Order: sequence, then structure tokens, then C-alpha cells
Amino acid sequence: MTAALPDARPDNWVDRYAPSTIRPWLKLARFDRPIGAWLLMLPGWQAVALAGAQQGRGPDIRLLILIAVGAVVMRGAGCAYNDIVDRDFDARVARTALRPIPSGQISVKGAWAYVAGLSLVGLLILLSLKPLAIALGVGSLALVAAYPFMKRITWWPQAWLGLTFNWGAPLGYAAATGQFGWQAALLYASGFFWTLGYDTIYAVQDMEDDALVGVKSSARRLGAKAPRGVAVFYAICVALAAAAVAVARLGPLVWPFLAVYALHLLWQARRLRVDDGALALRLFKSNREAGLILFLGLMAGNSHFGPIG
Repeated sequence: MTAALPDARPDNWVDRYAPSTIRPWLKLARFDRPIGAWLLMLPGWQAVALAGAQQGRGPDIRLLILIAVGAVVMRGAGCAYNDIVDRDFDARVARTALRPIPSGQISVKGAWAYVAGLSLVGLLILLSLKPLAIALGVGSLALVAAYPFMKRITWWPQAWLGLTFNWGAPLGYAAATGQFGWQAALLYASGFFWTLGYDTIYAVQDMEDDALVGVKSSARRLGAKAPRGVAVFYAICVALAAAAVAVARLGPLVWPFLAVYALHLLWQARRLRVDDGALALRLFKSNREAGLILFLGLMAGNSHFGPIG
């Protein structure tokens, strides 16, 4: 029986119910820690909700389902790829040493085959979308491929993750409308700063270990100023989300949700402590609720005054 990984809930479904033979494969794709799939999925959901609201209706349920499944499998493929690239680093960091590849439960060759299988499922989903969405999906591969190397060359790998994890915003909008507009661009930019904030919070957990092995992060770069930095990132995130709403000319019911979203992010920044990794993990995970608040707000804005552009 394998132990639960440090950043997974002890009662997660993989450790409780999955057969021991497939448990390492599920953990390689982080199915025991679904927060990453939520954070990859939510920008796409938000974009579909934005597109629907502009047309005075709810989001396209079919697209929400496709984006959800695509986020789960592509997040799994991305995590497996990341673990292949980072296997030597992971073996030297306490929080990651028990992952399936550095612990020897899965071979590198097997992990590559797993990446290929999950990516094939993602490709089949992508091919069911509109042509512009397909092109955007293919374009995201360069961002995904480069991400694991960013922590070696820049203090801001979280910024690259922001570019990557929020690609679902333009893709989701294109899937819903067949086009790309300023609304989607502003939502994507908002998501970039959202990710820059929440992944800085996540990186607080590893500041000491990262320093020992030479891995760079925004948390290390900001140091004691990390809470202030997160607050700035989140303030820009909210401002850009408000701009997206204004450009789309959504109905007034979106604004109370946007206010709650802003308060939630402010709460995270104010609570963050650079010497409390367990708290940082809890704050990071709370971004599922933050993203859902914005998603619901965009749905509520479907009493509109006509889109711009």
C-alpha cells in the first residue's frame, strides 16, 4: 500500500478505493489531487459563461463537459510530463520524493507512454471543437512543453504557468463563438495574474527545499514580500476581470459576484504567511471556490446590453 503524498488529502479517493496496481498511475496524473484540474478547467468555463452571457443565455453545457474532461486528461498528461523532466529535482525535495517516478514505482518509458495516451484523449476532444479553438489548442503545446524548464532559467516560472493554465479562456471563447475578442483577451490576462498569485502561494511550501536544490520561484524572489506581491497580482486580476465584464457589457448581476471574488482574493493575500506552508496549501486550494464565484458571476450577467466588437 502506497502512502498518501504530502499535498494530497489523506482520505483522497485514490488511496481509499483504487486498486494498488493502478494507484501509482493515478497519482502520476494527480487524480488524487484534483485542485489542478479545477484550476485548468475554470478559465475555459468562465469564457464559455462569458460568451453565453453576451448572447443572453446560459453557458453551452456540451462545451462545459468537454472542457472538464479535457482539463482532467491534459492536466494529467502535463503532470506526468513535468515529473519526467523534474525527476532528479523531485527526488531531492521532501514534498515530491514519493511521487511515482522518483520513487521508482513507474519507469520513465512507462510515463512517456502514459503521456501519449492521455494526450490522444485530449486531441480527440479538441478535434470536436470549432477550427479556431483547434488551432489555439495546438498552439498551447509550446507553452506546456516549455513550462518544466522555466524554474531553471527564471525567477518567475509562475508567470509561464499563468500563460499556460489560462489558455482555456481564449480556447473556450473560440469554441463557443468561433472567434476571438477583447473580452476573451481581458479574461485571459485576468487569469494570468490570478495564476501568478495563487501559484506564488503554492510555491511558499517549497521555499526552503527550492533554495537547497537551486529551483527558482516567485515566492523565493519575493521572500518576505510575497503576501504583498500576491495582493498586487490579485488586484490586477480583479481589475482585468472587471474590464472584461465592461467590454462585454454584461448585466448588473455580475458585479456583486465580482465583489465577492475580489474579497476572497484579498482574504487569501492577507492570511498568507511565508513561514506557514500548510496554510499556504489551504489558501491555494481555496482558489477553486474563487474561480467558481467568477464563473457564477459571468453566468449571472446574461441580462446584457449587447456585446461590443
